[in-house]
Amino acid sequence: MEIVTGKAQVMKTTWFVVLVGLGLSLLSGCQTWVPEAGITVPSPYYLRHAPQYFPPSDPYPLSRELRGIEDAAKQSYDNQRQ
Repeated sequence: MEIVTGKAQVMKTTWFVVLVGLGLSLLSGCQTWVPEAGITVPSPYYLRHAPQYFPPSDPYPLSRELRGIEDAAKQSYDNQRQ
């Protein structure tokens, strides 16, 4: 068994780290975070699929209920003023 010192040891360690990093990246696959959609896309082929459209939602999801609550509060306020 040969003992390696100095510059040869640094090169050996560097190559080991590079190979381990390359091996781990190949085993982990391609994962892309898409912040606009809030998803992690596991495949590089996701761009081949037809795009999906998600219409923008209301600021408050229960707009009719909110309108009813506001109307009731306004009527209650008007009744108290009379």
